[in-house]
Amino acid sequence: MSLGGIAAIIAALAFVVLVIFLVRVLLQVSKTVEKVETTVAEANTTIDVLTKDVDLLMQQVEGLLVKGNHLLNDINGKVETIDPLFTAVADLSESVSALNNSSRNLAVKVGGVGKNAAKVSAAGKVGTTTMKFFKHRKATTKAEG
Repeated sequence: MSLGGIAAIIAALAFVVLVIFLVRVLLQVSKTVEKVETTVAEANTTIDVLTKDVDLLMQQVEGLLVKGNHLLNDINGKVETIDPLFTAVADLSESVSALNNSSRNLAVKVGGVGKNAAKVSAAGKVGTTTMKFFKHRKATTKAEG
């Protein structure tokens, strides 16, 4: 074996080692690519499901918004209908308040008249008693005289 033969055997062994190393690397890359493909397929499936769910949710939200707008319009119409009622109630409460104030003023005045009437009545009784006394005295004086 010559030096060239030994060099050829070393080169052949190095080439075999290189091929084995490359085969192992390519097998690992192949496994990684398969995992990536599986992951990408699962991600695509998840995206499809999410897209369908989001579309369904958007339709439901749109339906709720339409119903909410109809309900709000209905409520606004009813509030406009009963708004004059609240205005009338406010006016009525002002009238009742004014009536209460007038009643209180009248009660105060009548109370003052009642006190004065009681004084006049008492004075009348004193006057009547005095008149009876003087009539009785006059009658007694006439009878004696």
